[in-house]
Amino acid sequence: MQRNSKAFVNALSYELVGAAIEVHRQLGPGLLESIYKQCMKIELGYLEIPFISERIIPIQYRNKEIDGLLRCDIFADELVVIEIKSVQSLLPIHEAQLLTYMKLLEAPKGILINFNVTHIFKEGQKTFVNEYYRSLPDGK
Repeated sequence: MQRNSKAFVNALSYELVGAAIEVHRQLGPGLLESIYKQCMKIELGYLEIPFISERIIPIQYRNKEIDGLLRCDIFADELVVIEIKSVQSLLPIHEAQLLTYMKLLEAPKGILINFNVTHIFKEGQKTFVNEYYRSLPDGK
C-alpha cells in the first residue's frame, strides 16, 4: 500500500481509533486529558505506529515565523493529527482547533477524540479530512 495514499491514511486512522478504543476500554471515562494522552502514546508505541507528541506547529504570517507555541497532541506518521479531549461535550472550537492544526501541518486527516464518554466509537470521536486528503491518490 502506497504510504501517501488515501488507503494508507484510512488504514492508519482505523488503527488510531482502535488504539483510542483500547485505552478507553482499559480506563473508562472521567480522567484528565493528560492521562489519556500518555496512555495513547504507550498504545501507539505498542502498535509500532510512528508519532510525534506535542509537535510544535509552525505559524507564518506575512512570510514571518510567529512564536505561537501551538502544539498538537499527537501527529501520527506525519499524516494524521490527533487532538485529545476529556470534556463533557465536544464544541465547535475543538473542531476548529483540529482543522487549523491540520491545515498548518498539511495533514490530510485529523481525529478529535473525547475520552469522557460512555462509548468512544459512537460518541467520542470525529474524523476530518481536508484538501490534502482529497489530493492523495487512492493507492489501493
